[in-house]
Amino acid sequence: MVFGLIILTVFTSEIQTSSLVSLSKATIAPQKNNHQNISLLLDKLLRGYDNSVRPDFGGPPTVVEVDIMVRSMGPISEIDMTYSMDCYFRQSWTDKRLSFLSTNNYTLALSISMLAKIWKPDTYFYNGKQSYLHTISTPNKFVRLHHDGSVLYSSRLTIKAGCPMNLEDFPMDVQKCPLRFGSCKLKSNQLISCFHLLMIISVGYTNNDLIYKWNNARQVAIADDMKLSQFDLIATPAGNNTINIFNSNAKSEYSMLLVSFHLQRHMGNFLIQVYGPCVLLVVLSWVSFWLNREATADRVSLGITTVLTMTFLGLEARTNLPKVPYPTALDFFVFLSFSFIFATIIQFAVVHYFTKYGSGECYFSFNSDSSSDEEDWSQLQPKVSNSVAKTVDKCSKPNPRFEEIIQLSDVIVSPTSKSFTKSSSQKISFSCNKSGTVQEATTSKRRSSIACRKASIQNNSIFERKKNSPRFNSVSKIDRVSRILFPLLFVTINVFYWYSYLSKSNKSV
Repeated sequence: MVFGLIILTVFTSEIQTSSLVSLSKATIAPQKNNHQNISLLLDKLLRGYDNSVRPDFGGPPTVVEVDIMVRSMGPISEIDMTYSMDCYFRQSWTDKRLSFLSTNNYTLALSISMLAKIWKPDTYFYNGKQSYLHTISTPNKFVRLHHDGSVLYSSRLTIKAGCPMNLEDFPMDVQKCPLRFGSCKLKSNQLISCFHLLMIISVGYTNNDLIYKWNNARQVAIADDMKLSQFDLIATPAGNNTINIFNSNAKSEYSMLLVSFHLQRHMGNFLIQVYGPCVLLVVLSWVSFWLNREATADRVSLGITTVLTMTFLGLEARTNLPKVPYPTALDFFVFLSFSFIFATIIQFAVVHYFTKYGSGECYFSFNSDSSSDEEDWSQLQPKVSNSVAKTVDKCSKPNPRFEEIIQLSDVIVSPTSKSFTKSSSQKISFSCNKSGTVQEATTSKRRSSIACRKASIQNNSIFERKKNSPRFNSVSKIDRVSRILFPLLFVTINVFYWYSYLSKSNKSV
């Protein structure tokens, strides 16, 4: 009986011991990849690791695959000829010294402090001007380590790079902004680009040590929600390139990657602010062709106003442009509009010259005793023939007493007016000077010649017939031709202008 109890007690204790052992194994089993194990693994990988030596030193060159994810672009400055973009810059390479055994292709997401302990390529941007790494709220970069030794290094950068722009077709241009990067470092006091140096001390990796390649799966990706205010991103061709740099000893070749961002400018802003107002100003200057050619003040003031407005508009259009030594497409259009506006002023000068030259410039003056007669005479602008003027000139001498002088232009008035019937107390006579001017003066002298009386009666009849006739503006033949010639010429030049520049823009795309 006692022996049976002993056997039962021993059996029970063995069962309890076996259950505890199995329980402890079950709790320890998931801890094989815990923090302690990873720390031990990294310590083992970094034991004896030299981060100043590239992978496979002395063997084949290390291949670095690169891809870029562009999140946003802008601003793009024509004055500085630069562009900025926010992107994720990813680099991947293989370092066999960091490989480890894993049954399920395990990947380690490492802290950024590991970057200081492992080797990484000395990538920098050749045409970069002011680039920086985002550090809010922590430095925006991470490292992933695969079991086969592959390292993925990603960082979020804002890159400001130079973009040599050709503004001959502005604002219908397509700009190609490059981004060049590779392994080529210069001294801090050397500001010349790697491409144009003949004497250079290089501390980068040559093609024998490091080769850059685009990731075949993804080279340059653009975010779907990315929009630009002034441009459309139409293409992003990328390629591999090799640059040759000469130093004092020998020629060195460096691997370089190049991506070009093709940007097509929007035309809407310039159509509203420049092209539209220029066309309207040109059309406004043509209003002078429909004005009376005797309206000198109106036509001159209209021409001067449009010229000054066009000058201000042309200067304002170049405010945001660099002082390039060649004219742009916008400059050509502004100059074209300015030329047409200036031509309207010259056209009026020609019209005015031919209107005054040899036309006679006839004048008349009068004295009236009643206010009603003054009103009638102020509204009267008759046309007197040269034959009558010559007859009157022989009969009378000009009287220097004038109350009103009105130029006689080619205005036709109709008869049926009795305002010319003067009383006996108001005697009227006409006289013309040598240049062809007729003067009306009051005099109390008796006409002594029958010819003078006939001439006076004939003049009175002419004035009476034409006083109440409708008045017509004097239109020059030059104005009539200009009404058709100027618009036709302006439309023709515009068709040629837009066709040439738009076709050139489509070819560059």
